[in-house]
Amino acid sequence: MKRKVQLSRGLFLKGFIGVLILGALLVSFTFSKDEISAENIDQVIKEAHEKFKGIKEGKNADYIPYLAKVDPNLFGIAIITADGHVHLVGDTKYEFGIESISKVMTLALAMQDRGPQVIKDSIGANATGLPFNSITALETLGKEPQNPMVNAGAIATTSIVLPKNNKAEKWKKMHNYFNKFAGREIKVIDELFKSEMETNQRNKSIAILLQSYNRIFDDPMIALELYTKQCSFGVNAMDLAVMAATLANSGVNPMTREKLVEAKDVPEILAVMSTAGLYENTGEWMYTVGLPAKSGVGGGIMAVVPGKMGIAVFAPPLDPAGNSVKAQKAIEFIADKLSLNLFSAKK
Repeated sequence: MKRKVQLSRGLFLKGFIGVLILGALLVSFTFSKDEISAENIDQVIKEAHEKFKGIKEGKNADYIPYLAKVDPNLFGIAIITADGHVHLVGDTKYEFGIESISKVMTLALAMQDRGPQVIKDSIGANATGLPFNSITALETLGKEPQNPMVNAGAIATTSIVLPKNNKAEKWKKMHNYFNKFAGREIKVIDELFKSEMETNQRNKSIAILLQSYNRIFDDPMIALELYTKQCSFGVNAMDLAVMAATLANSGVNPMTREKLVEAKDVPEILAVMSTAGLYENTGEWMYTVGLPAKSGVGGGIMAVVPGKMGIAVFAPPLDPAGNSVKAQKAIEFIADKLSLNLFSAKK
């Protein structure tokens, strides 16, 4: 009975989020071009940091030993505007595991390699309504990955990145692309990568299952290892804000001015983030906050305000779905105070 309820919830979320995304696309064409002052941004993020820094809800991801040891009191907020202005408060320079937020950049790279239609046809763009590492979703929802923001879809997306059957060259290409998104060289946290590889049995099962359904497009163990490695990049809140701002700026990094994503591909990336960016809680997030976002179990969340800014918050304690508790509250507060919800007319 519980399984039926979960699947029904997943089907409901597919239709519900689809309507939300359509509304967002329509609203985005008329979204106000009014500038938000730097002073206003600084004031709001300081208010958010002060308001939520004392929250003790949630807990660090404890199934990955490295993440369990991170100081749960760390809390940083970063905003980078589409024209490159920087706004920071709190622990914005502390490097943490990017984890599932990496799925966004790998999706962008796969789209640049193969085009968005290949992603849609090979992986899908629907919400599962189930946890990010669900095997049930893969087996019961058409034997397809469903979405690049869940683990099955992310492993398949990594396998799509060219070249095939060449782990070293593929990783070199991926690493370089992530560096360009961050606007600086970022490195893998070796201890985190080791910790991830030692505890990735479930993802290994997913990779093999994808192979059995002909839904993985490179050696499954290469795809699994590189997916795990990309999740082990060390980033800080400012890095994530730059990455989000790159998408907000039509695929051009606002700090380096380098074009990383074709502008025509950005809406598809944001749409996928809007269907599964916060896993099974994405529908509630879009209902409440109304911004494309992606979370990671390392404690980060980045959100994109098209044409305006990228927002990133880091705070390790997570809710049961794997999303940072403080980061959700802080971004919701910022979106409300700055009138950023894509589904709302500007106040």
